[in-house]
Amino acid sequence: MRKLGISIYPDKSSVSDMKTYIENAAHAGFSRIFSCLLSVDKSKAVIVEEFKDINDFAHELGFEVIVDVSPRVFNELGISYNDLSFFKEIGADGLRLDQGFTGLEEAMMTYNPYDLLIEINASMDTHTIDTIMDYQPNRFNLISCHNFYPHPYTGLSLDFFNKANAHFTRYGLRTAAFVTSQAPASFGPWPVSDGLCTLELHRNLPLDVQIKHFIAMDSVDDILISNCYPSPQELKAVSKINLTKVNFSCTLIDNLPEIETKIVLEEPHFNRGDVNENLIRSTQSRVKYKGHAFELVNVPDIIRRGDIIIESKDYGHYAGELMIAKTDMKNSGKSNVVGRINEDEVFLLDYIKPWQKFEFTR
Repeated sequence: MRKLGISIYPDKSSVSDMKTYIENAAHAGFSRIFSCLLSVDKSKAVIVEEFKDINDFAHELGFEVIVDVSPRVFNELGISYNDLSFFKEIGADGLRLDQGFTGLEEAMMTYNPYDLLIEINASMDTHTIDTIMDYQPNRFNLISCHNFYPHPYTGLSLDFFNKANAHFTRYGLRTAAFVTSQAPASFGPWPVSDGLCTLELHRNLPLDVQIKHFIAMDSVDDILISNCYPSPQELKAVSKINLTKVNFSCTLIDNLPEIETKIVLEEPHFNRGDVNENLIRSTQSRVKYKGHAFELVNVPDIIRRGDIIIESKDYGHYAGELMIAKTDMKNSGKSNVVGRINEDEVFLLDYIKPWQKFEFTR
């Protein structure tokens, strides 16, 4: 099951603010937390007290908590890779290794007596995970998560992301990546925070659209908001996303007939297997509503990329079929444009594969 996650930074936020955020996120369907030790400069005793308080609270609301660490943090806190009791003590469910060891250590950590998850940095096109797998880890305790990039133009390209991600998906390991809130006062663990995205192309996109993109690609299991704090409007938009299929927000034309409205918003949709360059075709509605007289209601001369089409009765047995335009094209005079995908999401059309399921919301 795909999970949505949030990030918290105990050295940057008050306990009350973090608990309020966790509660709000739980109501919006979130169930995972990324917490950071990399930027914490406190004694071990204080860290244990503060992290345990917030982590225990998160567990009460059903969250899984992964804490970001590195070999430097291990050294500063006197933690050994063969004794991970510290993480159990602070109430973590696992630890993310921002920087790794030699492969043997990571493999040994997966057999820890506390059943802690060991999360590997996935944003490197190296064979680190292959080395770890050579040492026969407990793969049920081994997961992966990409980095986020606070500086503009430093996020991963899509090609590199896919290549690096493949090192982990080939082993069937659970993967995660970050998206960024666009709230003006948002922050992360570091002074620079011009968006904290994994993919550079996400940096200026609305939060829900970034998540929809990852769902459309189907390349990661879990999707985490990296910065604090997303706005209530952002959380509300994310809470409406179906995590199992591609979601398109759309606007329908005024006075659209009831059947056409039902086809767009209520009927199940999937792209036909025999795909083409111009249209995404969802054909089941023409079968269900065979015989219904689909009148002409909106027939512009030009159909634009992102337009939602329902064929009229003038197209014979195609009548009632729903299509989405992937290119601009001339209207034959028989095709109803019944609505349009929101502009920020039109690019998602390029990721719809044969037989891929999708839905519309407004």
